[in-house]
Amino acid sequence: MESFFEKYIDAVKDTDTIKYTGAVTAVKGLMIESSGPRSVIGEICKIHIPSTNEYLLAEVVGLEGTTVRLMAYGETKGIEVGAEVTASGHVLEVPVGAKLLGRVIDATGTPFDGKGDIATPVHYPALQSPPSPLERKDINRRIVTGVRAIDGLLAVGKGQRLGIFAGSGVGKSTLLSIIARNTNADVNVIGLIGERGREVMDFINRDLGEEGLKRSVVVVATSDQPSIARLRAAYVTTAIAEYFRDQGKDVMLMFDSVTRFAHAQREIGLATGEPPAQRGYPPSVFDMLPKLLERTGTNSKGSITAFYTVLVDGDDMDEPISDKVRGTLDGHIVLNRSLAQHQHYPAIDVLASISRLSRRVSGPMTLKAVQTVKKWMSDYAAQEEMILAGVYQKGNSPEIDEAIEKHSAIEEFLCQEENAHCTIEDTLQKLSELSGVPIPKEEFVENPVGAIKHIDIKAV
Repeated sequence: MESFFEKYIDAVKDTDTIKYTGAVTAVKGLMIESSGPRSVIGEICKIHIPSTNEYLLAEVVGLEGTTVRLMAYGETKGIEVGAEVTASGHVLEVPVGAKLLGRVIDATGTPFDGKGDIATPVHYPALQSPPSPLERKDINRRIVTGVRAIDGLLAVGKGQRLGIFAGSGVGKSTLLSIIARNTNADVNVIGLIGERGREVMDFINRDLGEEGLKRSVVVVATSDQPSIARLRAAYVTTAIAEYFRDQGKDVMLMFDSVTRFAHAQREIGLATGEPPAQRGYPPSVFDMLPKLLERTGTNSKGSITAFYTVLVDGDDMDEPISDKVRGTLDGHIVLNRSLAQHQHYPAIDVLASISRLSRRVSGPMTLKAVQTVKKWMSDYAAQEEMILAGVYQKGNSPEIDEAIEKHSAIEEFLCQEENAHCTIEDTLQKLSELSGVPIPKEEFVENPVGAIKHIDIKAV
């Protein structure tokens, strides 16, 4: 009997007995101003549209005296002066649970795929603080991405956060789709932030596929949606990943892209009167980026391994957003336009990329094999112009001769068809054959014996 009434008791507890209301006084571009209601920054309000008798969700982004500044999650068409604004009494929350798997939702957690409501009593706030640094579990287990260049030469640990840096059209989304289909993580959470509308269904149907979608949650905020929707979709994506992590799962978070998240905050910041700082970005952008990125990683229950794509403006790796993200994350993967133009896919520039935790999750013989291959790649790259021009004469340097001899085999190892399924056993076996370094089977596991471990300060 108690369980029968439980949902009604919860509904009564969640019901506000006092409603604070206000009225729209002005609409200025992206900004809606109202007199009242009593509210706090980040609170969700409902704006009544008299012409259609519908309600539009909006978020409080500024307060000045009795004036409340809001940004709507949809089109402002139909809003008029005097329209009623009602405070909800809570910040943005997202429904969470196992029923989210296989679903596509928008920035407010509303289903986007026409498959009906997500009936779950549990909600997570979109805005949360990162886990305490002292509560984070050590990262000492490898996660499989299914990308040979990453698993072989840029090993990633469970709970590690990496950026994928590239210009437009170099293959960021395709690389994410390979990881989503082939990773050994328990759950995929994918945020498509500021994507073109055409690319959403392309990614879900063609890149992710039916099998990939079954263990994934996709959050969508397309480029035509208001900036507040694109901004909050990033937080909703992270909150869903945090829920599954709190259930003890190993989560793979794929976020495309951080740059468009920053663009959304730039639009909001400038609209609310913030002064532009670096390249037109207001200070709030650089304050919000680490707060968002630090929410992923490990906690005391599970892990979130995160891949964040960064759209590098003009292929400039030192532009402000790229520089800030690279300094916050645990490594970066650089996609090279020149490699893509030469049909080298995925177009990962191994020598320009780094995984800061690869030594913790790789065995000693694997590390030796990686160092051998990277040395050949470095030697070849240093003399590439002379080699291609025919200036270099064979026999001048044994190291360069060996690098030239191994170049074709290395290229074959790094290139991978989009639909190829590369297991960690197959990748490390090929790496062993390529480098000539015998990698024992004991190093094929998640936590290989002999890997360099991190000191647990709690145990000291």
